[in-house]
Amino acid sequence: MTTSLLRAVILSLSTALLLSCGGGGGGGGGSVALAPGGGSAVGSSGAGGATTNPGGAGGGDTGIGGIGSADGVGGTGGTDGGGTSGDGSSTSASNGDDGSGVGSGGTGVSTAAATGVGSVDGAGSIIVNGLRYDTTNAVGNIQDAPTGLQLGMSAKVIGPVNADFTSGVALRVESAADLRGPMTPLPGGSFEILGTTVTTDDATVWADASGLAAIPSGRTLQVWGLPAGPGMLRATRVEQREASSPILSGTVQNLDTSARTFVIGGVTVDYGAAAAGGSVEVQALANGTLVRVRADAFASSRLIATRVALWYPLPTANDATVQLAGVVTAYTGLGSLRVLGVPVDASAAQITGGPIGAVGNGVKVTVGGVMSNGVLKATRLKIRNVPGTGGPASFDLIGAVGAFGSPSDFRVKGQPVNAGGAGVVFTNGSAANLRNGVKVHVVGRQVIDGVLQAQSVTFE
Repeated sequence: MTTSLLRAVILSLSTALLLSCGGGGGGGGGSVALAPGGGSAVGSSGAGGATTNPGGAGGGDTGIGGIGSADGVGGTGGTDGGGTSGDGSSTSASNGDDGSGVGSGGTGVSTAAATGVGSVDGAGSIIVNGLRYDTTNAVGNIQDAPTGLQLGMSAKVIGPVNADFTSGVALRVESAADLRGPMTPLPGGSFEILGTTVTTDDATVWADASGLAAIPSGRTLQVWGLPAGPGMLRATRVEQREASSPILSGTVQNLDTSARTFVIGGVTVDYGAAAAGGSVEVQALANGTLVRVRADAFASSRLIATRVALWYPLPTANDATVQLAGVVTAYTGLGSLRVLGVPVDASAAQITGGPIGAVGNGVKVTVGGVMSNGVLKATRLKIRNVPGTGGPASFDLIGAVGAFGSPSDFRVKGQPVNAGGAGVVFTNGSAANLRNGVKVHVVGRQVIDGVLQAQSVTFE
């Protein structure tokens, strides 16, 4: 076989890995679009994929389970919540078209690659920052999530998008937990983990609790979120975990290259061992940059890092298309603010989701535009949450009803849904029309105990 042909075969196999509509690992359980276990999967320790990396049973309606590593275990999908484990020899998947019309040949999608960073707020195939991506040919690197990518998890998506940031084609999806450690409640509904103050809003996904009040102090939590100011994180998903190795994400401060230490929030990070082991991204170590730190132990307000990496690094080249979700900081006006530490000029942006005057420090927004001399020149800015007043509905599910028990108990794309509450608006049908296989568009504002609380259901 010629070298060029071999390269073509390898490229074909790598791009054929489909991000599942259901869960990997345990199957079902609210998994949105990705299952771990792909050839590029990375374990929770941050190391390379294990030699046996189960993909697990398929958890989404007509979904494909996780693709196993070469010597691992794959999975096949089926009806919602079903599926069986595979033999691990598969290296490709079916096209996974969900009928979105957003395929690589779809209309309105640019040919230029774009980078989006935010949280997963829907499925169909996946929706990040309100932008719906076709994941037919995407590959993924999903860490710290044995059941795959789920609502509220922070993520980075690379792939072309259309001009109004509503649809795109995902080529690569990355996700990792942002904070893990014992929780201490704080006044006002926030809490602290590893010296970082964590705030929540209506869009925070509570995976296995009704809210912070239901979680005992000292419980180990794993949090996905959006870094705000130094030592601050806005939680987008919270899960309870057994005690395990710490994870800390945030802004580097007080960098001391001689002592090999820096500070995130109220914690000193000692990166000497990570540097000796080659597990430090040199370019990450600068004051003001966002990093993700993994460690084996935390003691006496000091974290002994085993790995330090940039937190979802972004392109900086001029004309690079970027979309971000985050909390506004350093606001002096629409022409000068920061989101995820990135300077943003939104003076010419179309503002949606609320009045222009609502934009300010502490407000969660989504911004999209192009980079110019290190500044994101935003063409669009959407207000997602204003402290004290809330924001628009946060989650969208587009797909077929599965595992139907009642209007209060069914799934869409593997995500549990409750549409039996008071005030749910039904369009093109009623609650009586809900049944397995019916295609719907579900919109909701909150996920409590892992269940999306629907506000509206549209039959498609």
